[in-house]
Amino acid sequence: MKSMQKRFLLPFLFLLLIGLGFCGLILGSARFSFEEVRAALGSGGDPMIRLIVLQLRLPRVVGAMLAGCGLAVSGLLLQSATGNDLCSPNIIGVNSGAGLAVMVMLCLFPMAFAGLPLAAFAGALATTLLVLGISVSASGHQSRSTVLLAGVAVSSLFSAGISFLSQLFPDALASYSAFSVGGFSGVKPADLTLPSLIILGGVAVAWILAPQLNLLCLGDEIAASLGVRVKALRLISLILASALCAAVVTYAGLLGFVGLIVPHLARRLVGHDLRILVPVSALTGANLVVLSDLAGRTLFSPAELPAGIFLAMLGAPFFLLILYQRRGRYA
Repeated sequence: MKSMQKRFLLPFLFLLLIGLGFCGLILGSARFSFEEVRAALGSGGDPMIRLIVLQLRLPRVVGAMLAGCGLAVSGLLLQSATGNDLCSPNIIGVNSGAGLAVMVMLCLFPMAFAGLPLAAFAGALATTLLVLGISVSASGHQSRSTVLLAGVAVSSLFSAGISFLSQLFPDALASYSAFSVGGFSGVKPADLTLPSLIILGGVAVAWILAPQLNLLCLGDEIAASLGVRVKALRLISLILASALCAAVVTYAGLLGFVGLIVPHLARRLVGHDLRILVPVSALTGANLVVLSDLAGRTLFSPAELPAGIFLAMLGAPFFLLILYQRRGRYA
């Protein structure tokens, strides 16, 4: 893509996100006009429309935007830190760790729904630390391959734990199912306060780290010779990626494939420079998740499908396509 096209890509993605956001406020089981939504966002308008827009649809749209930003940048960080473009939060076990923590919470305290976000956050971060600890103890140092292998092993173990608990506590499975699919139907304004700070702050830190991550992508030896503290940078990137994913999980559940799809799309648009990849990935992820949530609310109205289902429908074929394109590397 020419430099002129790259220059206008960010404004285009931002304007597209604003347009999709307004569509999310207008469309739904009850459709409003642009003027009704504009009035509701101001200080006037019909009280019922104002209630629906401000308390139901606006938190949902903002939550979808934040989720897309957080998961896309999380996937980009993981792929850059591990040197594997098939890596995503669910690959290293972050989703499974959050899911297991939620399942344990539901089994021990069935009515403690207010504690589920904290359990998900703690489970995701604890899983990252566990994966890093296993990778170091297994090889004596932190490397790309050991982190991935440890993540796959931990993810499989935790998934088995979730299945085991679901058999012992079948009543908890109903509550866990909605969480495992991922969506924004129950998002409230208060749910977004802390996650928004973590996600926006994490994206900003990722952008600050972008120049060093560019060097890391050249290889550990070259990066170290250029003054990069490879182990520390990889550790910070993995923890930051997990924090971003965990913040999303606390209110949106286990959304999949965003961290895999979006970095690939962003690289096709702007190349491999993380200084531009980070903001492009954040905006592309936000657009993708908002569009998925909007499709789930409108295509089958008055019924509703969670955004996680649409993302899985997009992500699974995309993953297979990537494997097909790289079949020579893994033969």
